[in-house]
Amino acid sequence: MKLRWFVYFGVLILAGIGVMVGPTSASHMRQLSVQEVKSALDKAPSLREKGFFLVDVRSVEEHDTGAIPGTDANIDFREMVKRHKEIGAGLDDHIVVYCQSGKRSNIAADILADLGYRNVYNIRGSVNAWVQAGFPLAGGPR
Repeated sequence: MKLRWFVYFGVLILAGIGVMVGPTSASHMRQLSVQEVKSALDKAPSLREKGFFLVDVRSVEEHDTGAIPGTDANIDFREMVKRHKEIGAGLDDHIVVYCQSGKRSNIAADILADLGYRNVYNIRGSVNAWVQAGFPLAGGPR
């Protein structure tokens, strides 16, 4: 029971952070910093029970060079319309997307919002910002 409340609390923190940042486009997609995402991942009971879906929208080749730990899916942003159901999220679930710099993930977030997902977040600066902050990547070369 405590674990469930902890996960819900993490989701509420992410939602609150997104509301404070505010909408950045017509789709109401929100921006998160790498520090906010890292903090949410660190507070989660496990990378599988983090309270949100983490999606890498880079190509498979880019993903294979290293991804943010806890990534649930790798769907190239150009394939998002036809593959979004692979995320496994409901329309009210929280989805956090990232790419290499944040540009493609902004596009992917807009696509997801257009498809009806209500809680979509983009990691500002994406992998570049993650690495610059000194956070580790999972898989790929070190």
